[in-house]
Amino acid sequence: MTLFGTIRAPRELIFGSGQRDALGKVAAQLGKRALVVTDERLEGEAAFRAMVAQLEAAGLAVRVDGSTLPDVPVETAVASARAARDFAPDLVIGVGGGSCLDMAKCVAVLLTHGGRPQDYYGEFMVPGPVLPLIAVPTTAGTGSEATPVAVLSDTERQLKVGISSPHIIPTVSICDPDLTLTCPPMLTAIAGADALTHAIEAFTAIRRAPTPGLAQERVFVGKNAASDHFALSAITLLWQGLETACTDGGDAGARAQVMMGATMAGLAFGVAGTAAAHAIQYPVGALTHTAHGAGVACLMPYVMAWNAPEIGAELDQIAGAIGLRTGAEVIPALASLFGRIGIPRTLRDLGLAEDKLDWVAEQSCGIARLIQNNPRPLALADMRRLVGASFHGDRAALETN
Repeated sequence: MTLFGTIRAPRELIFGSGQRDALGKVAAQLGKRALVVTDERLEGEAAFRAMVAQLEAAGLAVRVDGSTLPDVPVETAVASARAARDFAPDLVIGVGGGSCLDMAKCVAVLLTHGGRPQDYYGEFMVPGPVLPLIAVPTTAGTGSEATPVAVLSDTERQLKVGISSPHIIPTVSICDPDLTLTCPPMLTAIAGADALTHAIEAFTAIRRAPTPGLAQERVFVGKNAASDHFALSAITLLWQGLETACTDGGDAGARAQVMMGATMAGLAFGVAGTAAAHAIQYPVGALTHTAHGAGVACLMPYVMAWNAPEIGAELDQIAGAIGLRTGAEVIPALASLFGRIGIPRTLRDLGLAEDKLDWVAEQSCGIARLIQNNPRPLALADMRRLVGASFHGDRAALETN
């Protein structure tokens, strides 16, 4: 095997307890007029107000936009950019969960290049650099602080859509796990399970031939030596910390493990990509309106069971990283962990109607960039089998060829 790797990452990534207090100094090096994008709940919290005060003390003019909504409806990003134009920001700061960070990315694109979000759907559609971006995550899940991705909800398409471009990787990310200490148990579980799914899908994605120019042709190139390093580290950290963070939210050590795991998972999948679990969750989420992290985590054990004939070596490596004896133990152990922290076990438990299984399978197969990243091919009949097993809770049905 030819040793090949690529990583796309923030120019600077600062991690650690209390590091949010560096925000003023960091921002002053990047701009003078900061648009701070967050949501209504965070806007009123003392920790957020302290960050705004830091920015002002560092000499920046600040405008706060607390209009972020879950899953970032396209029209809200358009309205946010329009409302900010008279302020003329030269810096955008996203503070909050993944939706706040994705909103900040999209607003930075619109302020820089104009147009509509729809103009930038897909890969490499952002024509050039955007306003400097600072990401300050307050949850540990999406990894948006480290990725070239912004996910939005498009009501016309009735699906989530993505803008994927190296130009929207944050310039600086400040990851302070203390900001997650008050995150409720269920949100901690859903976000952390999302991160663990990112890491596993990145680690088990297809490995493409490393032709020169691959990273210029694809935002997501598949698994490689560099992304594998971050993915396996993320799996280890999340395995060690996630359950404790859910059951004892005040455990600062577990919170730090989970946030670092989520960030490392972002570094991994931001270049390797995700695969079938994410493809299936897009239509499932559109129908059930359930949390993205709960959906992908519900699906992950079934997708891994389908992929098992192609990922034996990776399962063995995961087993070694998390203290299991063999790769055969990984999928049951993962399903058990997700069950203990409250992730739904089946698509039925997520609220999917059985008469929608064929539609979900068809829609999932249509998300080509993710299906092509899956290590084992999924023709429509195979996808229908996988979706059915995920609905009925029958992993054994996927273990026969």
